[in-house]
Amino acid sequence: MASKLNSELLQQAIETILAYSAGDEVEMDGKQVKGKKRNFTETIEAQYTLKNYDPVRDKRFSGTFKLPSVPRPNLKCCVLGNAAHCEQADRIGIDHMSVEDLKKLNKNKKMVKKLAKKYDFFMASDNMIKQVPRLLGPGLTKAGKFPTLLAASEDMQEKVDEQKATIKFQMKKVMCLNVAVGNVEMSEKDLIVNTQLASNFLASLLKKQWQNIGQIYVKSTMGPSIQIFF
Repeated sequence: MASKLNSELLQQAIETILAYSAGDEVEMDGKQVKGKKRNFTETIEAQYTLKNYDPVRDKRFSGTFKLPSVPRPNLKCCVLGNAAHCEQADRIGIDHMSVEDLKKLNKNKKMVKKLAKKYDFFMASDNMIKQVPRLLGPGLTKAGKFPTLLAASEDMQEKVDEQKATIKFQMKKVMCLNVAVGNVEMSEKDLIVNTQLASNFLASLLKKQWQNIGQIYVKSTMGPSIQIFF
């Protein structure tokens, strides 16, 4: 599907975001504004507002898409693994929990909630994934973090990197959607490609495609929002 994004506007927006996050002076609405460099890596998000869409009557949609460049490399993963997977996770420095560890939580809602909060996503061995609801209750599902299956034949590091590069659009009852498309350490080119692909993918999920997208803004965590689609 052809992108309806104006590549010049997108490029200008990304240049401004990167300059602002580096502490340089940028022009915003005709005024010069001094940026500020933060002591953490800011995430860059695309923010979408839908139009001609009824969240109550129209079909809800959800979809995942793997971006070519990892937008948030610092996402924390926990492997709920069998003995082999726990050993593998240990070797590559990924947190892991065994059946015994999960049993210790004793389905305690507070502890499961705390676990869900501690990690950005979970992966589980095939024999573990079936036991998660029984051992932990609905806590991870409620947090939108039910584990992704990690098959015995899959390379764990590759799977982790794939999950970090995957974005998810899920329509709830609001008309706004936000998704991470990158961070301020990335190159301008990679940010432009990620933003275009994420926007095209969202359009592909919508009934009237680009006609259902009203506005798109891009912004870094602490930076100003810049409109790239009207």
